[in-house]
Amino acid sequence: MSQQWNPPPPPTGAPANVPNYLIPAILSVFCCWPLSIVAIIFAAQVNGKVASGDIQGAMDASKKAKLFSFIGIGIGLVAYILIFIWWVLVIGLSALGSR
Repeated sequence: MSQQWNPPPPPTGAPANVPNYLIPAILSVFCCWPLSIVAIIFAAQVNGKVASGDIQGAMDASKKAKLFSFIGIGIGLVAYILIFIWWVLVIGLSALGSR
């Protein structure tokens, strides 16, 4: 008679490792603050949801925090690059016009 092996159940007391992306959310304040506010709200929800056992909700909030943070950082970087190019053109054209 053979017995089937059943793997042990996962530990219930161990917290899941869900990243909260709070640092990128805070850094995105310097780039695009409307999106960073949303990112900070979702990042702040992650640890509470993990503590209450809502792992799926924590993963969803983590994904949204990452999305809004990186979109905000991207928009900010593009804006800073465009402003830099605009200043270079303005200074360059004004230097050419003063000759």
